[in-house]
Amino acid sequence: MPYLSKIALNPRRRAAVSLLSSPHRLHAAILAGLAVQPVTERVLWRLENSTPNRAEVLVLTESRPSWAHIIDDVGWPGADGGAPLIADYAPLLDRIVKGREFGFRLTANPIQNIPRPTRPSEQQAARLKKGADNGTRPRGSRVAHRTAAQQLEWLLKRCDRHGFTIPDATTTPPPPGLHAEEPELSAGPAVTVVSREILRFHKHTDSPRITLSTATFEGRLRVTDPDALRTALLGGIGPAKGYGQGLLTLAPLRPTPEGANHG
Repeated sequence: MPYLSKIALNPRRRAAVSLLSSPHRLHAAILAGLAVQPVTERVLWRLENSTPNRAEVLVLTESRPSWAHIIDDVGWPGADGGAPLIADYAPLLDRIVKGREFGFRLTANPIQNIPRPTRPSEQQAARLKKGADNGTRPRGSRVAHRTAAQQLEWLLKRCDRHGFTIPDATTTPPPPGLHAEEPELSAGPAVTVVSREILRFHKHTDSPRITLSTATFEGRLRVTDPDALRTALLGGIGPAKGYGQGLLTLAPLRPTPEGANHG
């Protein structure tokens, strides 16, 4: 039975600063919250609302976790609002039916595979050098999509396989007596890149630096294949899932006020 957790962190604590600066360390702390070790189940997570005063982590696990160690070390032990929230995820999965629409949020690592990058990262350069030294042909390299337009295209190309489509955004008609210009008649897909980041960190002190280009998408989706969408929710979308990428979350759409779309 899957569970979705929300964990509040205190960024002013010294241990939290170290944890929040490295997706590798944060991932290790999350895995420590599961009783069956070594962890073999799929674990997805996403850092939310990271500010100097408060940060939150969403975590999706297959088994019920315990976050006492995180709260004690980097959270708000005993404070109002400091207890982690752990919710049964099954009711949401049951509400996924063909044709239903949800609001969604996804932080992902949009990439493409190419034979040889023009500007390889430290990790890619080390792998290329190792292949050259061994006389072997290295496998293709993952290269990040850098622009918001490329990142949006990356997501739109994956909707169908993951059981949903992104409908066109609705536009508010102009007031009476005014006419919308032709280019504004089509608002495009109902999704926006709301934030973009480049994460740089090391798994170990002497290991090559890892660089991840991330994009957070928010929008509206329509279910086309309930089973495929459930698989995407539980398994994630895209690479770098261990580093906080790929967790897709859904929310009910807010009802539109009566007459809001009328002039």
